[in-house]
Amino acid sequence: MMKRILSLMLASVMVMSLLCACGSEGGDTGSADSSVSTGEEGKIINIYVWNDEWQNKFNDNYPEVEKTSSDKSVTYLKDGTEVHWIVNPNQDGVYQQKLDEALTKQDSAPADEKIDMFLVEADYALKYIDPTVSVAVPISELGITDSDISRQYQYTKDAVTIDGQTYGLSYQATPGMLVYRRSIAKDVLGTDDPEKVAEAVSDWDKYYETADKMKAKGYYMYSGRADTFRVYSNNVSAPWVSGTDVVVDPNMMNWVNRSMEDIKNKISHNCPGQWQDEWNKDMAPDSKVFSFFFPAWGLDVCIKPNVDGTDAAEDWACCAAPQKFYWGGTWLIACKGTDNPKHIKDIMLKMTADTDILKNLAEKNGEMSNDQPLMEELAKSDKFGIDLLGGQNYIGVLSEGAAGIELKNVSPYDQGCTECFQNAFGDYFNGKIDIEKAKQNFETAIHERYPELATGEVKWPS
Repeated sequence: MMKRILSLMLASVMVMSLLCACGSEGGDTGSADSSVSTGEEGKIINIYVWNDEWQNKFNDNYPEVEKTSSDKSVTYLKDGTEVHWIVNPNQDGVYQQKLDEALTKQDSAPADEKIDMFLVEADYALKYIDPTVSVAVPISELGITDSDISRQYQYTKDAVTIDGQTYGLSYQATPGMLVYRRSIAKDVLGTDDPEKVAEAVSDWDKYYETADKMKAKGYYMYSGRADTFRVYSNNVSAPWVSGTDVVVDPNMMNWVNRSMEDIKNKISHNCPGQWQDEWNKDMAPDSKVFSFFFPAWGLDVCIKPNVDGTDAAEDWACCAAPQKFYWGGTWLIACKGTDNPKHIKDIMLKMTADTDILKNLAEKNGEMSNDQPLMEELAKSDKFGIDLLGGQNYIGVLSEGAAGIELKNVSPYDQGCTECFQNAFGDYFNGKIDIEKAKQNFETAIHERYPELATGEVKWPS
């Protein structure tokens, strides 16, 4: 019975009633006994990821790396241990589905096939760290202490802490900013100076005044509705789910209405979504799109690949967005049943708490690293900057925002709600359906994605 319930919870997202039922049936909550092996370390470390972003950072920075296989699927460590990368795309919940399937087999899997570590994002971290489900190892059981991670931003620890136990560590902080093209700023505003541009977008009224100026000169203020989504969704008043009810915050409908208005007024380029060819082209050198809403990781992961080796490789700058927001964040989680706890401990500490490595991530990858004193130091440095931004110190723009991030409205359902909501309104934005049909499509999609919520309602703002 316990295995069946656990399987159901990992195949979707847990609801509190199921969690309580699991606990009352005497299942292992993971709190009484150690979750890690104390025997000899294994020779294969299996790590689940959704792309090669952190994999590349690991290969470039972890000091024990000796070489990688030609297809990058295996990283060989100096002590002979092999790191095997299991990659599944994050979109449409595929990564979670594949991870869930493997987690339900964790107890019976041979040692070399067990998951040793997996990565999670803020949108679904709570699903995997709940102690009742018992798939994540508290970092204290690895021997990681508060003093080991004292320099990390508090919110990154709070995000994966339940009942005083922390279950993961992050290498990054993810406050947002507005990243814009210097050449277009000069053409429209007469300056590309970040302080001057910041004044022109300092609140939504000024942002849209500037957008009208952009439009008058043949430019788009931003790529598409997905680019502004996080600014609205980060500023909601409550989580997406209450009990088994899905509650649509008024700010999400503000996003819908504003996005449609911007499409009609040609303020938005009406790109249908992110992580696709059209979105990448909007970052290319010949694009007419002025700006993007990004955290620091967007510089290296999104913009740089689209401009590297071109005249536009240094045609970017950043400033504060009209409203504070954050986007994402990646946490490393040790998996219960790992036979490599010493290796996992070292990987987690080196990649999230080693100041030299975190400084390198900031300097080489444009990362907002999870080391508050280091970031505050770099923010004040007139010697720190990256080529993509014409030498600008982006940490100075982000530093204040990182300390103020709150994740109080995050729920285990956020990835699904985010994807279903944007997809459901896609045909509305393209003029194929009306807004009521879009709402119906969201209700259908969210109940299909999370069957355990089908007994509740989808509540829309009045």
